[in-house]
Amino acid sequence: MKTIRVLSTAIIVLSAVFMAPSCGTLNSEALLAGGMQAIQAATLSDAEIKSYVGQYIANLDKESNVLPESDPYTKRLRKLTAGITEVDGTPLNFKVYKTNQVNAFACADGSVRVYTGLMDLMTDDEVLGVIGHEIGHVGLKHTKKQFQQAMLTTAARYGLIAAGGTIASLSASQLGDLGQTLASSSFSRKQESEADDYGYEFLVKNGKNPYFMAMAFEKLESLNSSSNTSSAVNNLFSSHPDTAKRIARMTARAEKDGYKRPATKSTTTTKKK
Repeated sequence: MKTIRVLSTAIIVLSAVFMAPSCGTLNSEALLAGGMQAIQAATLSDAEIKSYVGQYIANLDKESNVLPESDPYTKRLRKLTAGITEVDGTPLNFKVYKTNQVNAFACADGSVRVYTGLMDLMTDDEVLGVIGHEIGHVGLKHTKKQFQQAMLTTAARYGLIAAGGTIASLSASQLGDLGQTLASSSFSRKQESEADDYGYEFLVKNGKNPYFMAMAFEKLESLNSSSNTSSAVNNLFSSHPDTAKRIARMTARAEKDGYKRPATKSTTTTKKK
């Protein structure tokens, strides 16, 4: 059924290509190529998805300030994620981006990136809860679906799939367009709720109090509502719906499972004094 739905989406894209109003000379071969690329994008295998995402992440790492292994932030992240090596068979790799933005993300190829702004805001267990949430999007295949949709969006413009099953190398402009599409996309409420539950269970699995999921959300909500928040700060989950409801749901679940709210602690920081 999933395959049928994905193909239906591609067929809609293909139909839209041929039903588009004529403007000048219609290049039917180019339109057909775009439509076929849409079908190919919709049916990408896990290996193909990971290969394309890997290209995107490699380019993003080049453009970002990735902190070295010797940096205190990286050492802190290594300590936090010790023993966390894979999700659903996909190997994980962790890096820290030096930026004041409050953010973190995980991709279908297992790349997890955490921003120093987030690490400055939160305690270790809160950071781990956010990481668990982001990894959840990978384990639950949300990131794969998101990338497929991004491929469909740009399929009519670029030949993102090479003939003969060979993975194409994306150009700088293709990577840029793909990055913009991914940046503007978002997960559904259902997917966010599923990732919240994954993060909750992730904390429990790693011997942590899952109440920290709610506490991480509280800090993000407080930062987002603060009038003093800098425009340079990208508040994680700021565009996600019903943050208050999500906090309440995580709190209720933790209390139902017998967990007590941890004593308030000062933010664990790795800032150099």
